Amino acid sequence: MGRLITLTALIWALAAGAWAQGGSGFSGLARIDAGASQVRDAGPGAEITLGLSQGVPYRLFTLTEPPRLVLDFQEVDWTGLTAEKLLQGDQVTAAQFGTYVPGWSRLVLQLAGPMRVASAALSVDQVTAAATLTVALEQVTAEEFAASAGAPQDPRWDLPAPEPMEAKAARDENAPLLVMLDPGHGGIDPGAETEVVVEKHLMLQFARELGEALVRSGQFTVLLTRDDDYFVSLERRIAMAHQAGADVFISLHADTISEGRAHGSTVYTLSKEASDAASAKLAERHLRGDLLSGTDLRQADDGVTAVMLDLARQETQPRSDALAAALIDGLRAQGRPINNRPLRSAGFSVLKSADIPSVLVELGFLSSKRDIKNLVNAEWRAKAARGILNGLIAWRIEDDARRALVRQ
Repeated sequence: MGRLITLTALIWALAAGAWAQGGSGFSGLARIDAGASQVRDAGPGAEITLGLSQGVPYRLFTLTEPPRLVLDFQEVDWTGLTAEKLLQGDQVTAAQFGTYVPGWSRLVLQLAGPMRVASAALSVDQVTAAATLTVALEQVTAEEFAASAGAPQDPRWDLPAPEPMEAKAARDENAPLLVMLDPGHGGIDPGAETEVVVEKHLMLQFARELGEALVRSGQFTVLLTRDDDYFVSLERRIAMAHQAGADVFISLHADTISEGRAHGSTVYTLSKEASDAASAKLAERHLRGDLLSGTDLRQADDGVTAVMLDLARQETQPRSDALAAALIDGLRAQGRPINNRPLRSAGFSVLKSADIPSVLVELGFLSSKRDIKNLVNAEWRAKAARGILNGLIAWRIEDDARRALVRQ
């Protein structure tokens, strides 16, 4: 970590100096020069060259399982770059890039084996202000790699330290419910992609449309985990729901599946074991998005905490199950195509809130031509939003009645 801190401090010092001298300065948005950018083999290591329209502050660090190099920038427009164009060798096996949080961009390179940063340099042309970032990687042992790997702590995007949370105040039974809508993926994590649509964009659009329908009903207030194209970790999505005091959490997705011809809407609730093989693969895909972006929640709970959370979920889980069933009924009543097994369960990390009824809605499958045709149709989405609204209304009535009986 000593090398990382030194590099980061130097990079920020250079940026501050350029700004103070009134030169081109490292500010604003840099555009990637795809033609001048490549990752190529250098013996057992690799060399990374990124062409940029101007210099910007950056930092880099490595992560394990799998070995990855992460480069953060303030900030870069990646338009025109593809992983296929960027990767020109075998030592770096995959690349993912995009907005990480507002104002920051991230490039994640998956390494074929453990490597460390041998050198990193950003050169800026004094005439054109164009910049070139060159990073050399050299092979190291697995032990050496593990010893130096790890993400630096930065308050600009890291979660704050845990603090005691006050119990939610009793809610007036007639007050609107607070629904946290979670548009899946975002930024560096695009989700499913086709030639027609990208999941992260489609789900943000639908979340806005659904949110408007819920608010207009007068029975719900709405917050979104993201309101633009940036990355939000699974952990942060859950934390945002707790911080806001949400009554319901609904994660929105439209994934792909390689096996069979799955189509139609599906609603998931949390389980330790997936209800079928396809559900397990979808859960792994969602976890993979966080893994590639620098977060790994697979071992997030220790044994004692896991037991306590399971106890807390004994009350919440039946409410989540009832919510899932109500949403399917609402969608079906609107004539929306429903999957032949619409109620499923899987170990989605985003559903792990112990005290907020949470579901994940796969509105359709981008691997289905019929579903794509529906999902890009504004009228179809409006009816889907109406179905979810009606399902929430029905669930709230049943939930209030059930909880009143429990209190008695």
